[in-house]
Amino acid sequence: MQVITLTTDFGTRDWFVGTMKGVIFSIAPRANVVDLTHEIPAGDVRAGAFALMASCRFFPKGTVHVVVVDPGVGGARRAIAVQTEKYFFVGPDNGVLSFALAREKIKAIHQLPNEKFFLKDVSHTFHGRDVFAPVAAHLSRGVPIPKLGSVLKDFARLDWPQPRITRGGIQGEVVYIDRFGNAITNIPNELVKGSKWEVSTKRRRVCSVESCYQSVKVGRPVAAPGSSGFLEIAVNGGSAEKSLGLKIGDKAQLSAR
Repeated sequence: MQVITLTTDFGTRDWFVGTMKGVIFSIAPRANVVDLTHEIPAGDVRAGAFALMASCRFFPKGTVHVVVVDPGVGGARRAIAVQTEKYFFVGPDNGVLSFALAREKIKAIHQLPNEKFFLKDVSHTFHGRDVFAPVAAHLSRGVPIPKLGSVLKDFARLDWPQPRITRGGIQGEVVYIDRFGNAITNIPNELVKGSKWEVSTKRRRVCSVESCYQSVKVGRPVAAPGSSGFLEIAVNGGSAEKSLGLKIGDKAQLSAR
């Protein structure tokens, strides 16, 4: 059974996700559909890109990753499918695929103009159902990617803020906040290994880097290498977002201790 993952900002209140699955199963009845998340904040392309990057590599070779965080649906943005050495990626060409693709060896990029692989009467407001779901299903059944449409040389990319190594330490920033209120930074775990660090945000020292959340007492802030591959600022048993007032884009400064 071919795996197809779904990442959207649709939530689960409405019929949108279930309808996409219905389309997939109508074309590929034996597909194994996995919900990565449907709780991306509405229209937050960067959050969708981060969620995909953090998770896609844990799936078997041949998985089709579908991402629909698409505030430009029905507009000028392109719909694309990308084949890498291990996976297929399907979604709007608005940068939502770019963080994941930056870590992949790309073999082919194709625009999706071939309506043979869409549903009939494509809606201008629901390409997840009418374009991306059927294209993913056809890919999972072995349709070669060149049949989907014309070749592209590149895809839209979001800027990834690189951490800066300074004489005083490492300067990064918050790039994602999860449902627990953990503030995930752009500082790779590898950069903090083997040294002791203090973390400052908003020009004040807030915590030290430890091995896990439970390294400090309940209610205390701590930074720890996260499962996404990046350093997280957290509060043991609480929310760093609420307790520390952190938000996406806030600077995180690491200094040696």
